[in-house]
Parts: sequence; structure tokens; C-alpha cells
Amino acid sequence: MNTPVFPRMHVSLYVSDLAATVNFYTAFFGQPATKIRRGYAKYVLDNPSLIISFVENPERVASNFGHLGFQVETVEEMEQRLAVAQKAGLVAREEMGTNCCYAKQDKFWVNDPDGVEWEVYYFHEDAEFNDPRYQAEYDQATGSNSQCCIAPAAQQVAVPTEQLETAPMAFTLAEGPACTPGGGCC
Repeated sequence: MNTPVFPRMHVSLYVSDLAATVNFYTAFFGQPATKIRRGYAKYVLDNPSLIISFVENPERVASNFGHLGFQVETVEEMEQRLAVAQKAGLVAREEMGTNCCYAKQDKFWVNDPDGVEWEVYYFHEDAEFNDPRYQAEYDQATGSNSQCCIAPAAQQVAVPTEQLETAPMAFTLAEGPACTPGGGCC
């Protein structure tokens, strides 16, 4: 195990179905959750250096905040992560050699069970323009506000629920106190 890089980023997301979320993220991150309690799961990742937790609260799920993502260090790592995500049926779309956010990148996208988008990318170099081949899709998706890093609505592909339901459970629920606002369960 590598020594974690500090400071380490922490993210907490509300989810509608904890079991489906844990199955998805176990496949996406390639490791089981570090902690699972009733209505709560947490992953402590070394690569990327991230602590991410999930709180089951369907009423508070909001997937319209933008997207999450991480940059990989090498083209080889990008290809390896893409192959793993493809094998698990997680890839929503791929963009190789694209200029997005004023940078030449190779990237792929996945959507978790609640529609949260993740971008995994390799940065090649800075660019002075965004790739025009996606411009019409971005304009349509954003109401004529051209912006990179937005998956067009028509191309968003959710992971089939059947795939998640038939996957073996990566965990058993441990009894313990449920997370409550201000309860410090993270």
C-alpha cells in the first residue's frame, strides 16, 4: 500500500440505493468499501488520493452539480483504467485526443446509479481552443452555452440496473449507528 498524499480530498454524496452504489464503485475503484454501515459506505483510496463516502438519502440526491473526475499520470494508466471500466460495462462514452477545457486530453466517462458523472482523463498538453467536433452537442446540451466536459443528454448511458442487482454483494451491512446530520460519521 502506498503512503497516502496529504492533504487528501474528501467528497460525500447522497445516494438513492446504497447496495447499487457500492456495487458500482467497487467495480469502478477496483477495491471494496473501507467501511459500510446502515445507510453509509466509505472508500479510502490511495490512487487517486481520495476519501469518498455515500449516505443513503434518496430525497437529497442531486446529480446536476457538474461532474467529478481524476487525472491519471500516464497514457498506460488511462488505457488500463479504461479497459477495466469497459470490462465492467461502466463506460458511458470515450473522448480520445480531444481538446476540452483548453487542454488536449484522452478521457472516458462513467455514470453512477444516481447519474453522477465521473471523468477519468490523461492530460497531454494545454490547448488554445476547444474541439469543434463536439460543439453542436455541447450547444444543444447547454442551451447554446458552449462548454466542455458536459455529456450530451442523448449520449448519457446509465449502467443497467440488472447488472448491479446480479453482481455479488461486495459487503455485508454492519449494524451500527446511522449517519445523522452533524453526527460525524464520515
